[in-house]
Amino acid sequence: MFMYKIGVVGDRDSILGFKALGLSVFPVTQPEQASRLINQMANENYAVIFVTEPVAKEIQETVDRYKSVPFPAIILIPSNQGSTGLGIQEIKRSVEKAIGADILFGNE
Repeated sequence: MFMYKIGVVGDRDSILGFKALGLSVFPVTQPEQASRLINQMANENYAVIFVTEPVAKEIQETVDRYKSVPFPAIILIPSNQGSTGLGIQEIKRSVEKAIGADILFGNE
């Protein structure tokens, strides 16, 4: 039976806890390293890649490249420093694109 994998990319302190959940964790320190890693993971049957918001902000072009393909789904998560709001904005845009209206936040 074929199984997809789930990975987490970000700074070490923010992602280490995901290892306890059985996810593959990939600590990065440089944006180029994160981009290469995500491209590699996309070719290695990762269905979901969680990326911390600060890392995603640095590699927006790489994140955008995977928006139009079914796999991998790149999900932005807050770092251990808290949320920058980038992840929730991505969810809002996706919902608006899918249904044509902002049902999550209304007039915010």
